[in-house]
Amino acid sequence: MHAKNAKRQTSFLQPLCLCSALLATATSTPTFAQSSVTLYGTVDLALAYSSNQGGASNTYINSGALAASKIGLTGSEDLGGGNSALFKLENGFNADTGAQSTAGVLFNRQSYVGLSSKDYGQVTVGRQYTPYFQYVGALGPTNVLTGATGAHPGDVDALDTTLRMNNSITYTLPSLGGLQAGLQYGMGEQAGSVASGSSVSAALRYDYQAFSWSAGYTRLKNLANGNTAGSFGNVGSFANNSPVNAGYASADSTQLLATAARYTRGDLMMGLNYSNVQYRPGALSAFSQTAIFNTVGLIGSYNINAALVLAAGYSYTAEKARNGISSPAKYSQLSLEQVYSLSKRTALYAIQAYQRANGQTLRAGSAGTSIVDAVASVGDSQNGTPSNGRGQFVAMLGIRHSF
Repeated sequence: MHAKNAKRQTSFLQPLCLCSALLATATSTPTFAQSSVTLYGTVDLALAYSSNQGGASNTYINSGALAASKIGLTGSEDLGGGNSALFKLENGFNADTGAQSTAGVLFNRQSYVGLSSKDYGQVTVGRQYTPYFQYVGALGPTNVLTGATGAHPGDVDALDTTLRMNNSITYTLPSLGGLQAGLQYGMGEQAGSVASGSSVSAALRYDYQAFSWSAGYTRLKNLANGNTAGSFGNVGSFANNSPVNAGYASADSTQLLATAARYTRGDLMMGLNYSNVQYRPGALSAFSQTAIFNTVGLIGSYNINAALVLAAGYSYTAEKARNGISSPAKYSQLSLEQVYSLSKRTALYAIQAYQRANGQTLRAGSAGTSIVDAVASVGDSQNGTPSNGRGQFVAMLGIRHSF
C-alpha cells in the first residue's frame, strides 16, 4: 500500500476507532456510580424533484429530508444527590454519499459536556444548539414540517437546525411548573477583541395543558469577520447562503427575535409563529442600512390514525425597503407533509412545497452589491440551488429509519 493511501485509510479509521474506544470504555471500565452510554442515529433518504434549479428541473437523491441523517453518542453518570455528569457527540452525514455534512469536522452537529442538578439546573460547554432553537424552534414550523420544505424561505430566521455555536456555555434553569428557560454565550476567542465573533442567545417556553408558547432572542456579532457561506466566523454555523439573505452575509451583526405558540386538542394541532431578523451593517459590510425581514407562519397537523399523520403550513416573509430597494422582496410558501409509520423506528413520507417570490432584494458580488429580482428558494434544502425565477416547486418521497 502506498504511504499516501495508508495515511488516508488511517485518517478514515480514526473516527471509528474513537467511537469504539468510547463504547469499550463505557462497557468495560469498573464504575462506582450508575452510568450509561447510548449510541443512536438516523438514516434518511428521499427521491426529490425540483421544478427549477437555476433554470432547469432536476430529479435527485436527497439526504435528511424528513430528519437529518446523523450518528451520535450520548451518556450520563449519576453523581448522587440529584446531580449527574453528561455528554453528547453527534455527527451529521450525507447518506447518499457517505460524506460528512461538514468536511473536516467530525462532530459537526453537537459536541459538549456538562453537569446537571435537579435543584440548580444544567451547565454545558462545547458546540451546541442555541436556546433560541431549542425552545422556539421546537414549536416552530420545522418540528412539524421538515426544514427541507417547511423552513421559512432560506431559513432566514434560523428556526431550523442551523444555529450551532462553538465555544459556547449554556445554562438551563430548573423547570418551574410548565416554565423552561435557557441562556447561552458563545465566545469569539479573539485576542484583543473578545466580543468579535461572539454570540448571545436566550429563550423561554411555557406549557399549560394543551397550550404551549415560547419566545427567543439571538445576537451574532461580527459576521463579516472571517465569514463564509453557511458558517459564522469563529462561533459556529448560520444559514446566510440563500438568495433570500446572502446579500447581507457581510453584516457586522445579526439579531433574531422569534415567538411561537401551539394548541393541541385530541389529534389536531394548530400553531402560529412570528420572527423578526435584522442584519446590521458595519465598516466591512457591503450594504449601508439595516436589512429587516419579518415572517409570520401558520402550521397544523392531524393524526388520521396511529400510523398516518398529515401536516400543512403557510408562511409569508417580507423584507423592508432599505439599501436603495423601493419594492422589497416578499415570499409566500405553502408546505405539505404526509408521514406513515411502519414501526416505531421506520417511516415512509412524502413532502411537497411551493414558493412564490416577488419584489427585489440585494445580491453581493465581487464588484459590490446590486439590486436584483427576488427568486424562489423553498425551505432550506434549496439554499444552494434556488430557482432563477419567481416560483419553485419541490416534492420528495422517502424513507427514514432511526436506531
